[in-house]
Amino acid sequence: MTAAPDRTRIQFPDISSRAWEHPSDRAALVTLRTLKGFDTVLRTLSGLLQERQHRLMYLATSVRVDSRQFTDLDDLRADCVQILGADETPELYVLQSPMVNAFTIGMDRPFIVLTTGLLDITTYEEQRFIVGHELGHALSGHAVYRTILMHLMRLAGTIGWIPVGGWALRAIIAGLMEWQRKSELSGDRAGLLCGQDVHSALRVQLKLAGGARISEIDIDAFLAQAAEYEASGDLRDGVLKLLNIELLSHPFSVLRAAELKKWVDSGEYAAVLRGDYPRRSQDDGAKVGDEFRSAAKTYKQNFDTSEDPLIRTIRDLGSGLTGAVDAVGNGIGDVASDIKNRFDHWRQS
Repeated sequence: MTAAPDRTRIQFPDISSRAWEHPSDRAALVTLRTLKGFDTVLRTLSGLLQERQHRLMYLATSVRVDSRQFTDLDDLRADCVQILGADETPELYVLQSPMVNAFTIGMDRPFIVLTTGLLDITTYEEQRFIVGHELGHALSGHAVYRTILMHLMRLAGTIGWIPVGGWALRAIIAGLMEWQRKSELSGDRAGLLCGQDVHSALRVQLKLAGGARISEIDIDAFLAQAAEYEASGDLRDGVLKLLNIELLSHPFSVLRAAELKKWVDSGEYAAVLRGDYPRRSQDDGAKVGDEFRSAAKTYKQNFDTSEDPLIRTIRDLGSGLTGAVDAVGNGIGDVASDIKNRFDHWRQS
């Protein structure tokens, strides 16, 4: 494969993963990161067997990227590591599979897997976005915290015999899947920061939806689908949209493209490029309550501006509801801070 002429990209020394994390994703991650020692035990236990097993499997069945194998990807990975200021370079494997897929595995030493089906339909710059997306997952620690939440979900399953337990468990699962979908939006932002090419980032979403026939797809028309999807239909369609995505781990490609474009249009992407971003050295000072209030503010803004028929119906029920959403967000922030304080007191006692 012939790589496109490279260009100078902005690097982000000491950048915190909070710079690219979606507010809802960031609130959950900051909460878990403040519980010092809680993830260390889980990281150790989970990394002892399962992670080693997966690494051995891909070592035996895939091609490990290095200076002799898939050298273009090796250079691309090195660029992404430098741009995002990662302390370690994750292993990268290419797996023979017609499936168009990429994923990050591991808690102690996360590694990235790309399928040949994905490489076959993407250009070098689009692959830069994909590797950056997966590196963002690794730097955010999504594998660690997803595992923590999965353990909590299994624990919740033990109450399934209670009449309301099944519904409670479904609510927990739905909540966790919503957080995971937001973590994918975080990964998209990290990918954009690595590539610093909005059109290449959006083309990845086009290809995930329509395949390699990129000449048949128009970015503006594709983004217009997202607006039509949100606003079309009646109350029944609003409910069906929720059911369609309830148990999906990834948002729909059309919506991912729209969310990434929204982040660019908001000015936050440009601010990071200017060097206005949270530093990793300041992560310990991040406040749980502030992050939850930021997440609540984002949800409230989306609620206030949404054209979804279900949301419009709920919004029309009364103007006081948006105030209630804001109040709930502030209340959750206060509760999260209290939980952290109680955990720290328990750990020190």
